[in-house]
Amino acid sequence: MQQVGMLDESIKKMLLVAGLLGAFLLAGCDRNQEALTERPDPQVSYITVQPEKIMLSTKLPGRSAPFRVAEIRPQISGLIQKRLFTEGSNVKAGQVLYQIDPAPTKAAFDNANAALGRAKSSLPSVKARAERLSQLVADKAVSQQDYDDAAAALIQVEADIRYYQASAEAASINLGYTKVTAPISGRIGKSSVTDGAIVTAYQTMALSTIQQMDPIYIDVPQSTTELLRLKRRLKEGLLSQNENDQNKVDLFQEDGTPYPLEGILQFSDVTVDQSTGSVTLRALFPNPDEVILPGMFVQAMIREGVNEQAILIPQQGVSRDPKGNPFALIVDAESKAGFRPLTLDRAIGDKWLVSAGLAPGDRVIVEGLLMLRPGTVVNATPFEPVQTGQGPAAKVGASSKKPSEGGV
Repeated sequence: MQQVGMLDESIKKMLLVAGLLGAFLLAGCDRNQEALTERPDPQVSYITVQPEKIMLSTKLPGRSAPFRVAEIRPQISGLIQKRLFTEGSNVKAGQVLYQIDPAPTKAAFDNANAALGRAKSSLPSVKARAERLSQLVADKAVSQQDYDDAAAALIQVEADIRYYQASAEAASINLGYTKVTAPISGRIGKSSVTDGAIVTAYQTMALSTIQQMDPIYIDVPQSTTELLRLKRRLKEGLLSQNENDQNKVDLFQEDGTPYPLEGILQFSDVTVDQSTGSVTLRALFPNPDEVILPGMFVQAMIREGVNEQAILIPQQGVSRDPKGNPFALIVDAESKAGFRPLTLDRAIGDKWLVSAGLAPGDRVIVEGLLMLRPGTVVNATPFEPVQTGQGPAAKVGASSKKPSEGGV
């Protein structure tokens, strides 16, 4: 009986401990529940989507090319007596560059002139004899054969005169070729020959090269994909073109420095390069100081057109899912975070140009996105950007960087 009493006492103590533990657990749950119910809604900042009018441009890499190029080659064979220009200097059209030894050509010219003079000296007597015999043969004072011989001699002398005139003219042209002149004005490069060199008429190797660099061409390749996309946008009315500004092109030099002068788009090639899948766009730029040299790497800003209803949002308001697809969170009418998948066109300054996924009036969350999930009730306030003393992001001159080439 004593053991039974002790067992009952132990059971009572265990029940008491269990009761106290349960009371403490219930109290803890109540406190946790109170803490959950008292936790404030996440604080977020948003911007309201407002369509803007922007000029869309694409920055494309390219190379400069001279406006005109002339390779200097001799037109007669001979010995170079003198080079008459300074390598790397500017030359004028018609300026003498090389002097070829004129002695052999001068001798040929004098010989042709002498033969021409001899033929002309015999013309009067032969012509007079033919005229006399033409009268006598009518009176049958001379034979017909004598007259025919005199007429043939006259024709022969006249033909000799024309032949030697042509020979003298050819010799005169060749004598002029002994002075190798510049066909165009421009900057001349190094000379491939020196004084005393023997050259051949129309030889393969050029004596030198002249390049006209003011104005200068800028050739940039554009992929056919981009070209088709641009044509589709224009057809769908997403872009409008202003003919006055459409052909204007801005330029950035090899070190990234903006070129101060504006160029004009000349044409777009109609042949696609099969190795690169692109077409060539050619622009013409003034180059009075010859800052841009032929073959220099540059970047040209090609204007596509004006988007009258462009939607731009800060890059910080765009996130990406595990697959890399862009999306944004908005504040809906119930003050809850809403999920919006996006289609991005390109980066413009520090903003994304959105082509699909947002509408005017949407409130896009740009701050407070950390650990924020769709459907969460939020405390939303308008976003106030920090003033840095700089102007707003440029709306003209969009970068050609695609959304897949750079994210946030």
